[in-house]
Amino acid sequence: MNNSAANSNTNSNGISTDVFLPISSEDMKKRGWEQCDFVFVSGDAYVDHPSFAAALLGRLLEAHGYKVGIIAQPDYKNAEAFKVLGRPRLAFLVSAGAMDSMVSNYTANNKPRSEDSYAHGGEAGHRPDRALITYVAKIREAYKGVDVLVGGIEGSLRRFTHYDYWSNKVRKSILLDCKADLLMYGMGEHSMIEIADKLASGIPARQIHDVRGTCWWGSIPKEKDFEALVDKSINPTAKVIVLPSFEEISQNTPQSKQKFAESFVIQEQNTDALNADYLIETADTRFVVQNPPALPLTTKEFDEVMELPYTRKWHPCYDKKAPNGKSGVPALAEVLFSLTSVRGCYGACSFCAITFHQGRRIQARSHDSLVKEAEALTHHPQFKGYIHDVGGPTANFRQPACQKQLKAGVCKNRQCLGTEPCPNLEVSHKDYVELLGKLRAVPGVKKVFIRSGIRFDYLIMDKDKHFLEDLCRYHISGQLKVAPENTNDKVLALMRKSNHSTYVQFEKEYAQMNKKLQLKQYIVPYYIVAHPGCGLKEALDTALYLKKTGFVPDQIQDFYPTPGSLSTCQYYTELDPYSRNSDGTFKHIYVAKGARERRLQRALIQFNRPENRPLVREALEKIGRKDLFNMLR
Repeated sequence: MNNSAANSNTNSNGISTDVFLPISSEDMKKRGWEQCDFVFVSGDAYVDHPSFAAALLGRLLEAHGYKVGIIAQPDYKNAEAFKVLGRPRLAFLVSAGAMDSMVSNYTANNKPRSEDSYAHGGEAGHRPDRALITYVAKIREAYKGVDVLVGGIEGSLRRFTHYDYWSNKVRKSILLDCKADLLMYGMGEHSMIEIADKLASGIPARQIHDVRGTCWWGSIPKEKDFEALVDKSINPTAKVIVLPSFEEISQNTPQSKQKFAESFVIQEQNTDALNADYLIETADTRFVVQNPPALPLTTKEFDEVMELPYTRKWHPCYDKKAPNGKSGVPALAEVLFSLTSVRGCYGACSFCAITFHQGRRIQARSHDSLVKEAEALTHHPQFKGYIHDVGGPTANFRQPACQKQLKAGVCKNRQCLGTEPCPNLEVSHKDYVELLGKLRAVPGVKKVFIRSGIRFDYLIMDKDKHFLEDLCRYHISGQLKVAPENTNDKVLALMRKSNHSTYVQFEKEYAQMNKKLQLKQYIVPYYIVAHPGCGLKEALDTALYLKKTGFVPDQIQDFYPTPGSLSTCQYYTELDPYSRNSDGTFKHIYVAKGARERRLQRALIQFNRPENRPLVREALEKIGRKDLFNMLR
């Protein structure tokens, strides 16, 4: 299979690339189907592109001989909307979509969003809050006794007890709250096919306990012998760890917050397929078991998944205008002319949950596969010669952090990069430089941009400056967006980011390279407001640095406590889970809570805006630095 097939009527397997997966009974009849094997319910509109999970897993199941239909953004108030494809032979598959439904529906300040880029016409309101719970309930209402499997970001990052920012409560595992039969976490290709084959063999979903990358649940046995519950066939040498219970970590007391932080650390230490243990958490009379993660895709497997016969279009039903007068699905524009080259990230950022979803080990596609996809893009009628991105969570990671990871998995007790890079970290951009050179040489390609995150700390660790030179010469156009996030080293340490001097060094090397190339190009830095550990004094540090450099950002990101991240654990508990007091308890950290201080921190960083002057004065008065008011103009 290859992506050049997207320009013909069939791919190398003879499957039409102009035919979408069925979304109606009429579509099923055209294929001669009486029943789907799987019906995929998604919180996103149906876009047949590998960046959308319903399309990727649907096409993967199709390639393995299964019949898959899609119900995209159904009317979640009406059980009839879940019957349009009939009862599936094997199971419903349910995802909230590419984002957690609460993140999709609300801003960082808990205000309803006015748009949804993953919806028809970008119109908000078609995805329910806590979509997995709502969707599974409606499926149960529509079909009694049907098997239901949940997954995606919302399932992955809420698989154990978690803090829910929008209700300001600690909630149980989403698996228990939505009452699904099985939860798939992480990237689901391996687990999906293994589960599908087991279901096809007649094993009910509630009895599937031996698949990597899944969580399953049951009633606590009287003898409470959790060791006996686990099927060790996945990894006979793995231990069984019982986490603090939901009751222990949900009481909103100092003691329960210590337990919450303790549980988070154990979970984060068990995110690699090769060395993760079995984790068990109890809640009321039930328990949830997390099996070790699925094995990462090999390069060959990654290529094959990305080369399935996607139409790479939104479904034609979105060609008509939505009630807001717009058509199409806006999210497609962000990925249509971009190339996904890698998965996983060892960057360690506290506010990112990639570790819990894709993992820390890098999975990379082959050069040949990416070049084929680039060649196919050049034949797209809307292609103007520009590839918008070549990357993944972090663009300039194309290899494992070290060779040890391939045999033993990632280290449980230290990070690869973060604040203090591991001495065993292997730093090289050679493969990425070669890949980018091949893509630039594809006939019809005018320019290849890099818009995924660049880890500037990793970049300047590379003594070979070919990538920095190529980056400046070929892969940006006037501006490079990077994310220093803060200027205070104590806050940066809590973020697991490199210290501020590292960013200053990068600025220097970037400027020197552009001078050498006789180019006028600039850095656009991004900053986070009100991250745990950041108070008004720390925000002032950033403001003074920006004043010194003459750059004040137009865009600032408010810290958003989303499930599954270390920063969210810090936000809720007001503790640093990786720093202990002499008595063994976790150290307290300051956390800005409430909209007012967020506004004050934002105003300090954007001090040059006239409308922010009263807030800047208020912030400076609070920290006893009124003397700086006239300076910050």
